[in-house]
Amino acid sequence: MAAKFFIFAACVATALAQYSAPAYKPAYSAPAYSAPKAYAPEPAYAPTPYNFEYSVNDPHTYDVHSQSEYSDGNGYVKGTYSLVEADGSIRTVEYTADDHSGFNAVVKNEGGYKTPSYSAPAYKPAYSAPAYSAPAYAAPAYSAPAYKPAYKPAY
Repeated sequence: MAAKFFIFAACVATALAQYSAPAYKPAYSAPAYSAPKAYAPEPAYAPTPYNFEYSVNDPHTYDVHSQSEYSDGNGYVKGTYSLVEADGSIRTVEYTADDHSGFNAVVKNEGGYKTPSYSAPAYKPAYSAPAYSAPAYAAPAYSAPAYKPAYKPAY
């Protein structure tokens, strides 16, 4: 019965293979796009050096910091900033940046809270360790198990 089914399926497949699918015809033609326009070149601006400086000293929030920076307009930047840390130390960062060396910073910390010197006292136990004597009973004596040969079947 299975052979008849396979023969029938092969005949149907052969008959259907003679007819091709209809060609796809879109309802409208594809739009024609023009090539994208090139971007206008970026204008060349003259170098603009700058110099700025600011500082904050807020006694209500204890926010104390400052910064100053200088640029020659050709990629070289030099500056410094400082702030007061929570422990009272002053962190100062001096930095430079240019096209050749990149960003370089030197960080300095000054002052701050000094921890008091403290050494813990030597440990002394509250009482001496108890001395235990040997147990009052004799240790049990075990005899070695007797050797028994492995089981041999009788053939």
